[in-house]
Amino acid sequence: MPPSQRGGRVTHEAMRFRVVRIEEPLAGGGLLPRDVIEHAGSVVIVPRLADGRVCLVANRRVAIGETLLELPAGTLDRDEPLAEAARRELAEETGYRAGSISHVGGLWMSPGILRERTHLFLAEDLEDGPQALEPGETIERRLTAWSEAVAMCLDGRIDDAKTVAAILMLECRRILPAAE
Repeated sequence: MPPSQRGGRVTHEAMRFRVVRIEEPLAGGGLLPRDVIEHAGSVVIVPRLADGRVCLVANRRVAIGETLLELPAGTLDRDEPLAEAARRELAEETGYRAGSISHVGGLWMSPGILRERTHLFLAEDLEDGPQALEPGETIERRLTAWSEAVAMCLDGRIDDAKTVAAILMLECRRILPAAE
């Protein structure tokens, strides 16, 4: 349950998130004020082409003042099923339309301060088309061999957490045998 629904007080409201102050009970008694960022959640998509390459995007990130190499992703800012949000974000950022899309997992982005659940999807049977970027977005497609994307996650050339997690999760599932 979000902190705002557990008696928290909204201290700041922004377009994509809000800050909520909650009072956390201490083991020895008393309360500790904590600020938590509530976010609607997000999707991240691994677009795998028929030849095995993956479509990454070079995305300018204002918060850090850098362009990062990442997987396409987006905020859950509409009332739609998760798979539809993944399809929409994939098309907007890359131009690709997925013939098949499957949910492969989820993770909390930074649970010490942020309440954002990211849902990971694999998109296949891709059909190319035009991007539909939002105002202010600067996103370029980068088609990369899967083995190179894995290597870039391991050597730090890709350092976006959601991208590293999604690529390495899929890589581990491909290589490691299923638990018995």
